[in-house]
Amino acid sequence: MILAFCAFVSLLVGIMTEGWPKGAHDGLGIVASILLVVFVTATSDYKQSLQFKDLEKEKKKITVQVTRDGFRQKLSIYDLLPGDIVHLSIGDLVPADGLFVSGFSVLINESSLTGESEPVNVNAVNPFLLSGTKVQDGSCKMLVTTVGMRTQWGKLMATLSEGGDDETPLQVKLNGVATIIGKIGLFFAVVTFAVLVQGLFSRKLQEGSHLIWSGDEALEILEFFAIAVTIVVVAVPEGLPLAVTLSLAFAMKKMMNDRALVRHLAACETMGSATTICSDKTGTLTTNHMTVVKACICGKIKDVGTSKGASNLSSELPDSSLRVLLQSIFNNTGGEVVKNKDGKIELLGTPTETAILEFGMLLGGDFEAERQASKVVKVEPFNSLKKRMGVVLELPEGGFRVHCKGASEIVLAACDKFLSPDGEVVPLDRASIDLLNGIIERFASEALRTLCLAYMEVGNEFSAESPIPSSGYTCIGIVGIKDPVRPGVKESVEICRSAGITVRMVTGDNINTAKAIARECGILTDGGLAIEGPEFREKSEEELQKIIPKLQVMARSSPMDKHTLVKQLRTTFEEVVAVTGDGTNDAPALHEADIGLAMGIAGTEVAKESADVIILDDNFSTIVTVAKWGRSVYLNIQKFVQFQLTVNVVALVVNFSSACLTGNTPLTAVQLLWVNMIMDTLGALALATEPPNDDLMKRTPVGRKGNFITNVMWRNILGQSLYQFVIIWFLQTRGKEAFQLVGPDSDLILNTLIFNSFVFCQVFNEISSREMEKINVFKGILQNYVFVTVLSCTVIFQIIIIEFLGTFASTSPLSLQQWFVSVLLGFLGMPISAALKFIPV
Repeated sequence: MILAFCAFVSLLVGIMTEGWPKGAHDGLGIVASILLVVFVTATSDYKQSLQFKDLEKEKKKITVQVTRDGFRQKLSIYDLLPGDIVHLSIGDLVPADGLFVSGFSVLINESSLTGESEPVNVNAVNPFLLSGTKVQDGSCKMLVTTVGMRTQWGKLMATLSEGGDDETPLQVKLNGVATIIGKIGLFFAVVTFAVLVQGLFSRKLQEGSHLIWSGDEALEILEFFAIAVTIVVVAVPEGLPLAVTLSLAFAMKKMMNDRALVRHLAACETMGSATTICSDKTGTLTTNHMTVVKACICGKIKDVGTSKGASNLSSELPDSSLRVLLQSIFNNTGGEVVKNKDGKIELLGTPTETAILEFGMLLGGDFEAERQASKVVKVEPFNSLKKRMGVVLELPEGGFRVHCKGASEIVLAACDKFLSPDGEVVPLDRASIDLLNGIIERFASEALRTLCLAYMEVGNEFSAESPIPSSGYTCIGIVGIKDPVRPGVKESVEICRSAGITVRMVTGDNINTAKAIARECGILTDGGLAIEGPEFREKSEEELQKIIPKLQVMARSSPMDKHTLVKQLRTTFEEVVAVTGDGTNDAPALHEADIGLAMGIAGTEVAKESADVIILDDNFSTIVTVAKWGRSVYLNIQKFVQFQLTVNVVALVVNFSSACLTGNTPLTAVQLLWVNMIMDTLGALALATEPPNDDLMKRTPVGRKGNFITNVMWRNILGQSLYQFVIIWFLQTRGKEAFQLVGPDSDLILNTLIFNSFVFCQVFNEISSREMEKINVFKGILQNYVFVTVLSCTVIFQIIIIEFLGTFASTSPLSLQQWFVSVLLGFLGMPISAALKFIPV
């Protein structure tokens, strides 16, 4: 706005005194540069908003299990139609309005619609399910009645439109920096203006003509005003926020290709300063493709990873035991076995459920037959607090039977009998309990997840209202499920360690399984500590202070344990914490963390809502990529700030000092605007789009406390500015003798030389700014096309300005020798900045 005002005054006075078109050059030059800055900024903002639209699309790719045309199938929520039957389970978002058809213990959290935090029971009496609400417990089938903008949620959304992105912490920091620099600039500008005007006055006083003013003198004062304004323009670094958005937008786009979807811009840069990652085990560190490889049924331990092993087991088991086992497997499950369109058998449900169903099929069981043989009276789905699930069946021969399965220690503790090898029910004594616990530990130390299956007869007096009993079960057996570690995880953990990022594993699994897998991934080291959730909960503040630094594995953790750990790390230890999670139970921890990473494939909608970054391929190595990009963003912006502050300091000091000492300034308004253009917009483009290299992951993280402008940066800025200042001062005072400039044009040529040397100093300084610490600044420069393009454009345009646009920019064409010297003076800045890097900080 200041510039526009200045352009207006300049046009007015110029045309009045020199006539059109000669008097309008200055004004038009300023107008052109204003337009340029505005267009570049607008274009980059527009591109970024397009990118957000792509992200929005990506965010909404949610699929649901639907029965349509008699088949279970996966559909996008956008393809839902009234009349579809949707299968919902714990952690899902209800995708449309509909009615409850059948299901068990469904609790719906309607807080997103009603603001009521208490969950609502949905059943045949209260069958209404509203879109946008979340399933907190249970599972059900729902008949879709309305979709799209006709749902309650749609009507609500029609009244709002989504707001923009908040400013990221770095932008806030930089806006502060920009304001301070701007104020300094304003102060300098006022002083410069005052000094110049005072010089004119004292001259007129000496001549005694201070009462008679001519148009020329008015013009001179206007010229002074223009100089003052341009000092302000050069001082205000409006490119800073632009550099941040450019860099973040560039990183977001590239991260999409690396399978990470960033939901909030800020997460990009926060991830760069992360010092701790708390990772889930299942599905993040492991593949989440599970199979039952060992089983201990009726006291017989067998390898059942192959169909041969499974059929051996089923032939050795007594008939009565096999029947109970298959009844337990196929009825007490959240999964389903269905035939798809091609008549193929498909297993649906969580990986653990499908693994056990597959085991049942290998034993020769038939899902449909088992399901029709008995009637399900009550279901308690699995949740992460109880760590077990149960179901009550009404048997065809009368009477009720409860089946229970879950975390082996917990279910085994609820048993007081077990099935002996010949199929008899015998009481559990101390010795058999120790034996079974030994088996659980043996399975677990082979990195298997263990589940225990148990049942119990409850006679005829069971009503659907009464809770499922919590003890008195008969143990059928224990299964060991293998969940192989993802390829590449070990290397990624190694990279994190060398980058100064601690990786901790937090899981709901058995402690031995967790330890075995943590060792395999390289998370658990020799001095490290593994602890169970219940034990962690009991610790006092002082004990936590002692154990958390060593803690590497937390097993059998509840959602609150995870939350406590994250909170402690953030507040007491001032770490920047990233948390990965996929289940609904992870939402509180994801929310508490600095960066929440949700899994795109296995993650529930609730987890994705609470997260800042969604890892689309569920892979731990993608998390490392995110950290790398985050660091790259932070570093790029630091490089840019270092480059920009140098230009600011030099332009300010040169103009200010020469205005005070000689009464005129070497750099005119239009020239300063071009320099501003180089350093703000083009500089931002060139330095902000530097891709990350592997060295980034060899330094320590910045953390919460780090200063943005480091001592290293100050050293580079001050050293380089000093050099540039000396060069320009030398040219100004000794330039005419050095180049033997005489005649009427000598001043103009000298000022052109100063301007040219100044610009080439910036061009070479931009190359030097690519590395803050290293001497070799050319490494990988040709891979960065943006950088090369921007630099070439700057040089070409500079030649055009000097040789052809003399009238606008007040320059005159230079001889080859003069060109050579001004480029050489600029180039000398590079060895200078290399030498500066040897000064220790």
